Amino acid sequence: MKYNFDTPVNRRNTNSLKWEVEQNELPMWVADMDFQTAPEVRETILERASHGVFGYSIVPDEWYQAYISWWQKKHKFSIEKDWLVFCTGVVPAISSAVRKLTTPAEKVLIQTPVYNIFFNSILNNGRQVLESSLKYSDGLYGINFDDLEEKLSDPQTSLMILCNPHNPVGKLWDKETLEKIGELCWKYNVVVLSDEIHCDLTDPGTDYIPFASVSEKCRENSITCIAPTKAFNLAGLQTASVVVPNAFLRHKIWRALNTDEVAEPNAFAVDAAIAAFTKGEAWLEELRQYIFENKKITVEFVKEKIPQLRVVPSQATYLLWLDCSDMKGYAAEAAQYIRDTTGLYLSEGSQYGHSGDSFLRINIACPRSVLKDGLSRLAEGIKSYEAQISN
Repeated sequence: MKYNFDTPVNRRNTNSLKWEVEQNELPMWVADMDFQTAPEVRETILERASHGVFGYSIVPDEWYQAYISWWQKKHKFSIEKDWLVFCTGVVPAISSAVRKLTTPAEKVLIQTPVYNIFFNSILNNGRQVLESSLKYSDGLYGINFDDLEEKLSDPQTSLMILCNPHNPVGKLWDKETLEKIGELCWKYNVVVLSDEIHCDLTDPGTDYIPFASVSEKCRENSITCIAPTKAFNLAGLQTASVVVPNAFLRHKIWRALNTDEVAEPNAFAVDAAIAAFTKGEAWLEELRQYIFENKKITVEFVKEKIPQLRVVPSQATYLLWLDCSDMKGYAAEAAQYIRDTTGLYLSEGSQYGHSGDSFLRINIACPRSVLKDGLSRLAEGIKSYEAQISN
């Protein structure tokens, strides 16, 4: 490999949200990689920093072209320049869209278990969360279309937030599924907001399908949030984009983002994004392979050492969803016990909706030595937890 993903980076004392933990603790929770971003991106940031003047920034043509070229090359989706709107982040974009496209007390549909911040963006803005739980059978997830249609048909449902690829279950939605979602949302006048931030973190040899690329109805009735932040570990630079092909919806989103003051880049946001999409491809390909190998190690370890847990098959993201339904006790209680006794910090599945109550989420985007340490702590913690509740 040209790039080094094996050497741990000490992130303590860097004001890191993830690593603001006790010395004995190992955080494998929030979706934040423990790898330095691509050297090519770091060089660009350092060059910009060396200039020494950090005034207000514009969004140049190069930024638009970087997104357009990347999505055409990597995802076979042709984006027009006018469709792109800069935003400081996917979550700010989602919250702005909820405020602009719905009215207080209206319902916003989400497919649980799903990224927990979706709940915040809905509830904190005075809207109702409407859950359409995914079907879970034989360790695999799918969509309950009968339930989905029933809830989309509710006149109070005005927006659906789609997670594509799906966090936390690592699901890649196929074209037929996305098209069916698009047809139903068009039928019931429900706008689709598709969070596609994990789209570049698919397993090697696989790709995601942009929702807006599937059909004319999907394109004209959707808002898509994309960014280099997850794939290149740039979340702290606050750089993202919203893709809105429909001119009427685009004007609403443009107004929403500007009203909320989340449409202007900081001094590094634009240059870092351009560098990632124009210079970071080789690094990303090696990263995807490294994460894929981490997945295989995790699956084999759990199968051999913690057979009462199951790793849900994943096609995307660096987050693995652990089925604890055959384990003694309760997943949320086990998560706290594991942290208290071993220092391993995981995410409780209950954060992602009630259908996640019997699950834990683990972040495996870390050097292999760190992963193996985490897995050993997990095995130790589960064994001790089950013994403790059996007494």
